Amino acid sequence: MQEPRTELTSGAADSAVASPLMTTAEVADYLRVKERTIYEMVARQTIPFSRATGKLLFPRRLVDAWLEAQTELPEAGIAPAPPIYAGSNDPLLEWALRQSGSGLAVLAHGSVQGLEDLAAGRAVLAGAHLLDPETGNWNHAAARSHLPGSAYVLIHWARRTQGLITAAGNPLGITGLKDAAQRGLRFATRAGGAGSSRLLEVLLAREELSLTDLTTLDRPAESHADLATLIETGEADCGLGLQAVAGHLGFIPLVSDESFDLAMSRRDYFEPAIQTLLTFARSDSFARRAAHLGGYDLTDLGRVLWNG
Repeated sequence: MQEPRTELTSGAADSAVASPLMTTAEVADYLRVKERTIYEMVARQTIPFSRATGKLLFPRRLVDAWLEAQTELPEAGIAPAPPIYAGSNDPLLEWALRQSGSGLAVLAHGSVQGLEDLAAGRAVLAGAHLLDPETGNWNHAAARSHLPGSAYVLIHWARRTQGLITAAGNPLGITGLKDAAQRGLRFATRAGGAGSSRLLEVLLAREELSLTDLTTLDRPAESHADLATLIETGEADCGLGLQAVAGHLGFIPLVSDESFDLAMSRRDYFEPAIQTLLTFARSDSFARRAAHLGGYDLTDLGRVLWNG
């Protein structure tokens, strides 16, 4: 039997090995199964795949993560993910993580980054608010895309209101996104991987606009609170953000049913950190904090939305 090659060859072979996307034949060879088995797995949606180009492609990174998620090592002593919340910035959640004594540190760098950190084992909890413009659903498509295998769940946290934050009293008389774009007002934005940035693109598209139609600041805001500060200090005229951070500033609601959800492994759902957080979220002090911030609907908090 011919020994497997241990070195990469030049040319086409190099390209195939290095490619982040695999064809059906390549992923079948990679997993050492028949192509028919791959088609069956795609039909059952048990393996990460994409049809973005009209044909089946398999992201190598997600296939590797999916394989790791299927590995059973009960006695291997593999270190658990660090006690970190990653993902989207939410003032109510971050306050609750501290006040509840959950023990989770906050590393909020956007919805997409949070899901990637969770899948890579760099966090135990990730928050997201990513709208699928084709279906109108929040977070389901993103969870399926970024969280391979069947080990994850998506839990509802809150419905939130997002809109245009303006200076107190709205002295410029801003009426909406199109008005801000047509008048060339200074617009504060969030980083590209943030759910609010994705939402802004969807809202602009509905007005037949794009980000290029806005006069944006050179530096994106790191959080909703930072965005509000840019407006309060006069560095920006307006920006898309949460009602919860607007405070005494002006606020024009644009989306009142944004779903902010939490992703985690089923195993970690039952661990003390997350159970402590969810228990605190049913307390009177939590409800008072949400009412004080404004723009939150907690009706379905804790409901399972998706089970991988």
